[in-house]
Amino acid sequence: MKFRLFLICLFLVCISQAQELRCTATLNYDKVTNVNPQIFKTLEKQISDFLNNTKFTEKEFKNNERINCAFFFIINSFDSNNFNATLQVNSSRPVHNATYTTPVLNLNDKDVQFKYVEFENFIYDQNAFTSNLVSILSFYAHVIIGADADTFASKGGTEAYEKALTVSNMAQSSGYAGWVQTGKNPTRYNLISDLMSPTFDPYRETMYAYHIKGLDIMAGNVKAGKLGISSAIDTLLQLHKVRPNSLLARTFFDAKTDEIVTIFGGGPPVDTSKLIDALQTISPLNSSKWNKIK
Repeated sequence: MKFRLFLICLFLVCISQAQELRCTATLNYDKVTNVNPQIFKTLEKQISDFLNNTKFTEKEFKNNERINCAFFFIINSFDSNNFNATLQVNSSRPVHNATYTTPVLNLNDKDVQFKYVEFENFIYDQNAFTSNLVSILSFYAHVIIGADADTFASKGGTEAYEKALTVSNMAQSSGYAGWVQTGKNPTRYNLISDLMSPTFDPYRETMYAYHIKGLDIMAGNVKAGKLGISSAIDTLLQLHKVRPNSLLARTFFDAKTDEIVTIFGGGPPVDTSKLIDALQTISPLNSSKWNKIK
């Protein structure tokens, strides 16, 4: 009987102290030939284990609160343990009173370079640079946690974003691409700097309102949910007037474009004239999709 109670207590402790992420890591190495593929399989498993088993914050996450996410690497080249890759990072969260999960992030990083020796230890130290791969994984882990928190509470992700900023600052002196202010592609530095800047608070306000005042009430009142989403996008329009074509506006639509079209493509009708104008103004590249909104 005592042993059973011990197991139950141990189980409850494990649940209360679950890590933050429930992550799938995938490596595509089709471009690399004449290399034993085992190193890529080992790396894939180590990345997955690191993201799923590392505790990135001091907060307690229950097992059912873990954030669903995916890291998809395309290995472009491999030579002498040096990897050059692109990385797609996705995350999602459940919608209140629904079986539907909504995309939160869909990030594309084209400047991923790192050195990796098979079976090397991944050491996470928020206040030190241990390897570029660990820094990249840790950076995006904190961004995912911050973005998720922003969808549940106004600016709820600030603490996680501060940790991502610390990781970025520690990595800047490494010489690896992606950590500096300028580059041919938007950098990780650009992303976290904008997320932490008061100038871009409307993006974070949009993320909160879109989910809490839009998606999360749709199960009870679809029309009110649509109006909440439309109002949230109007907040993003205010940002566009100050900073047109911002990285964060593009980040928002990389995750949300198809969902917006689906939401406003059917169901109880609402006046979408202002919404369509706002969408066409903020994200003209998606014009053909906005034309599907009724």
